[in-house]
Amino acid sequence: MKNIKIPHALTLLFLIILLVSALSHKIPAGKFERILIDGKNTVIPNSYTKIESSPIGFFDIFKAIPLGFQTAVNIIFIVLAGGIMFGVIEKSKAIENAAGTLVRKLGNEKRYLIVFLITFFYGALGVFVGYEHNIAMIPIAAVLSIAIGGDLILAAGISVAAVTIGFGLSPINPYTVGIGHKLAELPLFSGALLRTLLCITALFILAMYNIRYLKKISDSPAKSLGKGLDESGIQLSKPISEYRITGINILVLSIFIVGLGVIVWGVFSYKWYFIELSAIFLIISILVGLVTRMDQNTFSETVLKSVSKAAPGAFMVGFATTIKVLMDMSNIGDTISYEMSNILQGLPQFFAAVGMSISQGVINLFIPSGSGQALATLPVMIPLGEVLGLTRQTTILAFQIGDGVTNLVNPTLGGLIGMLSMCRVPLNRWFKFILPLVMIILVLSWTVLTIATFINY
Repeated sequence: MKNIKIPHALTLLFLIILLVSALSHKIPAGKFERILIDGKNTVIPNSYTKIESSPIGFFDIFKAIPLGFQTAVNIIFIVLAGGIMFGVIEKSKAIENAAGTLVRKLGNEKRYLIVFLITFFYGALGVFVGYEHNIAMIPIAAVLSIAIGGDLILAAGISVAAVTIGFGLSPINPYTVGIGHKLAELPLFSGALLRTLLCITALFILAMYNIRYLKKISDSPAKSLGKGLDESGIQLSKPISEYRITGINILVLSIFIVGLGVIVWGVFSYKWYFIELSAIFLIISILVGLVTRMDQNTFSETVLKSVSKAAPGAFMVGFATTIKVLMDMSNIGDTISYEMSNILQGLPQFFAAVGMSISQGVINLFIPSGSGQALATLPVMIPLGEVLGLTRQTTILAFQIGDGVTNLVNPTLGGLIGMLSMCRVPLNRWFKFILPLVMIILVLSWTVLTIATFINY
């Protein structure tokens, strides 16, 4: 990948915006009919019809940008709130001291074990907690990565990649597997053994991939993909041997952990999402400021400095959401789903499942919401899968793989952009690091899909 020149993230997203605008002039507008099921708009199979085209004009492109920010305002603010919280906690030195003390006690020679265990820890967060809900945990990986001699790219690998894989391939993902099973009239979270094996294997491959990268940059620092990225406030300020955790540090970390516990309770008990999570982040920030006796000037300056560091990532989230706005304006999303399903009809059975996952990966670029994609495509894909000789369970697995694995490189996914921003990793650097791994996991996933087809999963 070293010879491939990947454009800057902003340029890449603008190119996709131009591509979607151009496609609106070539792809006919169309709509599936939808019915309301449990409060969610669900596609009616075989209901696709063409409608009057509404191609994107020159001025529409630039109108869509502020509309994208308006649509993504909740995600944008949680990125800012998470940045503020981490900035205040970082000012207290609690995370730095905790990471330094951990490395001192375990010994730097066990840093590869740390990478392995932390990768699985973040993977478990993705499986059991969700996706964007973990945004507050990402900066911890940045501090820990720097402490063991890694860089910010490694931090994203052990946190963002692990959360994405854990969430995307989770056997209990409520947004993809859960909705898929309901639409397919299958027992909820059935077929979990094969999905669990795939998820664990993918996380194991990721852990070894992270370890290999750490070894590479340790032997040759010039090969670091994180060279030149802003590590201010994340780098350790003293030798490992001098680190000790203080009573105030423990109090700060306790506030943080209790706050996360409240978030988990709210998410599962009251369906909390971005607004409530942002509120908890702000409460944690204020409490940390109070217990560390931060004066109002220091606290205010820390908040604004933290916002300045989180702002580029927050901007990218809004900018990426422009693509969804353009898809809605042009009404070509359903047409893309319909045409993808038509292409699959001519494939042999053993290629159909793989082809279905590829088509879902393409659709994922335009419909980055897992639940939204499930409701838009599975009512079409499930009966199509049966025509092609696939079980409903295999069709759901193909959908999960197409959506979940490609989330690692989906520039239109606000959660991915937001979490990468917490590691201060731009998309172009991320792609250079993660693309080889995506190909490996796709090959693994397609092998599992082929087995699933063979055994009538």
